[in-house]
Amino acid sequence: MRLGKLRQEQFPRDERFEMSKIALGNESLVGSLTPSNKKSYKLTNRIQEGKIPLYSVVFNSIDARFFNCFVSAGGNGINLYNCLEDGGISSLHSYTDEDKEESFYTVSWACGVEGNPFVAAGGVKGIIRVLNVNDKIIHKTLVGHGDSVNEIKTHHMKPQLVLSTSKDESVRLWNVETGICILIFAGTAGHRYEVVSVDFHPHDEHRFVSCGMDTTIKIWSMKEFWTYVDKSFTWKDDPSKFPTKFVQFPVFTTSVHTNYVDCNRWFGDFILSKSVENEILLWEPQLIDNSPGEGTSDVLLRYPIPNCNLWFIKFSCDLSLNYLSIGNQKGKIYVWDLKSCPPVLVTVLSHSLSKSVIRQTAMSTNGNTILAASEDGTIWRWDAVTKVASESSQELMN
Repeated sequence: MRLGKLRQEQFPRDERFEMSKIALGNESLVGSLTPSNKKSYKLTNRIQEGKIPLYSVVFNSIDARFFNCFVSAGGNGINLYNCLEDGGISSLHSYTDEDKEESFYTVSWACGVEGNPFVAAGGVKGIIRVLNVNDKIIHKTLVGHGDSVNEIKTHHMKPQLVLSTSKDESVRLWNVETGICILIFAGTAGHRYEVVSVDFHPHDEHRFVSCGMDTTIKIWSMKEFWTYVDKSFTWKDDPSKFPTKFVQFPVFTTSVHTNYVDCNRWFGDFILSKSVENEILLWEPQLIDNSPGEGTSDVLLRYPIPNCNLWFIKFSCDLSLNYLSIGNQKGKIYVWDLKSCPPVLVTVLSHSLSKSVIRQTAMSTNGNTILAASEDGTIWRWDAVTKVASESSQELMN
């Protein structure tokens, strides 16, 4: 399912609901593919987990105690690691799902109300496993999606809350502490095909953005329904009896891409998004007060990514949003400076043994370590250096 190129057909949209229009202002600025080398990285480690494709790798960015920890997901396995200062990687724990047919596509760190670190993972079976990292047991199993789970993201300010996107055309908000499905975002003005990516707003706790295979990007608000969130923490009855609320109308919908959209992230109040068109866009959603769903979209910057026209290739940023990294189908990693205008390519990372599709990258909180999850089952680790190392990374790995 994840391997082939996309079909190029367009999908009919419900014309009853207005989408934002692309603003006809100044043309967007396109970054140059000539690296500035303002920051250099060297290959310090690689792990071969097996031959099963890895779809997800994520640093813990919600709990300062575990900033050096990361988790990977692929097949029916979840693996937790610690990044050591000397470039090493130590294994912390491995979880193998009881269902051999499971294939995890996404994983995210979360946190219990008492501070216990959790990991939530989902995939082809549509079930989300919540692992208690300290106790090494399954804390909750979240059942509700009618098809595969494509991405899970954790709330920055309330890390007991996670959003999940699915092939069933919905986004769901869960409380991983209690196992409750709080809100379901789908229906009348929801997505019309697989929802592939989602991201909480960094400052507005009630807002998030989603995107999918219907080419649309939608901004949703939970403010009106926040009482349901509060209730999910105190609910004592069976989680299945919780009065889960359906939310059918986003506050904003647009199509800045012409094909499937498989990754979106907030950049302040701006949005970074990627389709299968060999580039990442930075654009501004301009909502109209008292007119839900309407507005304009102004594309500001374009970050070219050669050989990146497969779907389900996802980018990552450091915690301060200084840098963005993304892999491609040739096994290379492109690192962009997000604070430069026009866009500046920092560097391109490559190795003679890295030839497979890199499905996802993960950047440490300070941007000094980049991890890459490869389709050949390899995790690559690159670390920033103050100056270009005298020995090549290839010599290091031989």
